[in-house]
Amino acid sequence: MDQAAEQGVRGTLPEGLGRAVERTADEIAALLRGASDMGAAVPGSAWTVGEAAAHLALANELMADLAEGRERPYGDGTPQSLAAANAESLAVFGERRAEPLAAMITEQARRCVDALAGAADGPAPVTPLGVLERPELASYLLTHMLGHGYDLARAVRRPHMIDAERAGLCMPFMRAVMPAVANGSTVAGTTARYTIRLRGGGDAFGVSVADAAVRVTPQPQDRPDCTILIDPVVFLLIALGRVSPWPAMARGQVLAFGRRPWLAPRFPALFVAP
Repeated sequence: MDQAAEQGVRGTLPEGLGRAVERTADEIAALLRGASDMGAAVPGSAWTVGEAAAHLALANELMADLAEGRERPYGDGTPQSLAAANAESLAVFGERRAEPLAAMITEQARRCVDALAGAADGPAPVTPLGVLERPELASYLLTHMLGHGYDLARAVRRPHMIDAERAGLCMPFMRAVMPAVANGSTVAGTTARYTIRLRGGGDAFGVSVADAAVRVTPQPQDRPDCTILIDPVVFLLIALGRVSPWPAMARGQVLAFGRRPWLAPRFPALFVAP
């Protein structure tokens, strides 16, 4: 595909999203190719570097299949079922070498982007976290790679690749799945209206909790109980369960104001990272 044609295909996704997916896949591949020990432990995980890379390769293939319209059942959306599906897939896929996994991660990421961008009017894919519109699936792919890319970067002691631009491009997926990943035990009995604002002129959206359910709106709430102003990278890392919100609050990366600002620390507990 020549450059002009490639830009036209990518143009059917939100600006920069396809490029961010491919760039992230390339940077993860570079981390793997520079890793000295694929058997090293990933901090905070039961996986090794090789296992985390194999999971990424398989997940990128899964999302590419979904983008092309193939049915791929993979758990029922709960963290337990997704963990079981991950374990099953890794048990039957034995590749743990850096180069083959790096190549698979980049190839499948590009296949997914091509399929999503090339058929913008196709049916919404059914994913492990429910039905998502095609731009949301691309955002899902980016979010998933950034989470595990962060883990791999820590494992090999290299800088991670999450930045404000890429964190912002994860927001279509994050907003879409918030109701599905609500924590029933903390949402029950809670009534609150939040506005979430990402620093640096990024996204702003509303989240309301009532009647044991979470509802997300693409616009801020008119009369929020609590407005949370947060660094976009920190928001993503907290949402993915990679960092605790408390140190971020202590460093001033999270600010809360409004009629009930004390609701801010409760916000992350309303959700369970899949």
